[in-house]
Amino acid sequence: MICPIHKPLISLLLLNLCFQASGQYMEWCIADEQTPDEDLERAMEWACGNGADCSKIQLNHPCYLPNTLKDHASYSFNSYYQRFKNKGGSCYFNSAAIITDLDPSHGSCKFEFIP
Repeated sequence: MICPIHKPLISLLLLNLCFQASGQYMEWCIADEQTPDEDLERAMEWACGNGADCSKIQLNHPCYLPNTLKDHASYSFNSYYQRFKNKGGSCYFNSAAIITDLDPSHGSCKFEFIP
């Protein structure tokens, strides 16, 4: 018999498993704030040169502002990760990035999510 106090916890765990199993568990790849700028820049250049869509972080585009290396790297890391995660791509970038379940989109800058 299940203790009544554990029923909500079990329900939440099952709900979480259902979301993960259905591919609806949303996650994004962003820059790790502890990564030195030189490493972020190198990783961002790699992502942009290997399939990430970095056009939106260009001047006068929706994700240019805030114009920081961390923000631009986050956008490029996520773009690469979303495009290639189902083909074996990762959110590693030589330890420059981390996974988050909080949508990093802001204002008109929408971070892509591909199930």
